[in-house]
Amino acid sequence: MAYFRRFDYPAPDPAILARLTEEQRQMQERIVIQKPDFDLKLIAGCDSSFIGEDTILSVFILLTYPELEVVEKVWHHGPVELPYIPGFLAFREAPNLLKTYEKLEQKPDLIMVDGHGISHPRRLGIATHLGLHLNKPTMGVAKKVLVGKYKEPAAIKGSVSPLIYKDDIIANVLRTKDNIKPVFVSPGHLMDLESATSIALACATKYKLPEPTRLADHYAAVFKSEVK
Repeated sequence: MAYFRRFDYPAPDPAILARLTEEQRQMQERIVIQKPDFDLKLIAGCDSSFIGEDTILSVFILLTYPELEVVEKVWHHGPVELPYIPGFLAFREAPNLLKTYEKLEQKPDLIMVDGHGISHPRRLGIATHLGLHLNKPTMGVAKKVLVGKYKEPAAIKGSVSPLIYKDDIIANVLRTKDNIKPVFVSPGHLMDLESATSIALACATKYKLPEPTRLADHYAAVFKSEVK
């Protein structure tokens, strides 16, 4: 999911803002960061893309692990249920992603999301949202930082530096290809940072983005062209 700053959005409805803030507070209490309890055989990548202001298209790509062979591709598009509110983007994306997930005939052991997990101002990026909704291990691989500070990792593939926010390490800044901008890897739910980082690196074969999210990003554009 591409993140961008908007300046034209209206002030959010105070009642909606209060409800979402309370939902986030309750969700924060349920986040579990731990070494994953699975035998990783199937990994899914997912991404969403907005079509205009009021429609969203989401994609799940299911791959074998560690071979990274595509097993399934599913997508779903529908109306966006919430207005745009900064810091609450996951509430716009999650409903359609969940409907897309239901279309998978086989379910993944791990979901890699194009976006953030706990590397979010309130530890609730879209990867964490999905993990909590599905009670499934999730991780985020983002192209841009939302919050925190870091030192640039070395230019060689596999180099890592921590992303720090309020004295906590919330993600790893991972170089997935020599001399190419890094990605930001964070646990979502039922996952730890070390495991997420090693899996992201193992999935980064020829490109900057790990295969699950690279393919999800690619097919989001392909399927989007079918809707227009």
